[in-house]
Amino acid sequence: MAYSIEVENIKCGGCANSIRKRLLAIDGVADVSVDIEAGTVTVEAPESAREMIVAIMAQLGYPQRGSVAGLKAAGAKAKSFVSCAAGRIRDEDKQDS
Repeated sequence: MAYSIEVENIKCGGCANSIRKRLLAIDGVADVSVDIEAGTVTVEAPESAREMIVAIMAQLGYPQRGSVAGLKAAGAKAKSFVSCAAGRIRDEDKQDS
């Protein structure tokens, strides 16, 4: 079953790659696509995995839209910033090769 989850903080391809890589490592997740502009993650996985997927994305710094407030949101944004920076570094390394 495919379903979409609206999330905060997706800013670049590095963010999308971090999300894809982590979610594809979960048993039962067959496919993951990330729409950076819309801030959505579409997952092909059992509905029973949804809660775990949402929790993992929050740990990565991409909380479900509307689910994190105050200081927790600031922490999530900081985690996503690190992911963006790491993704940019990997992209630059690929271009230099």
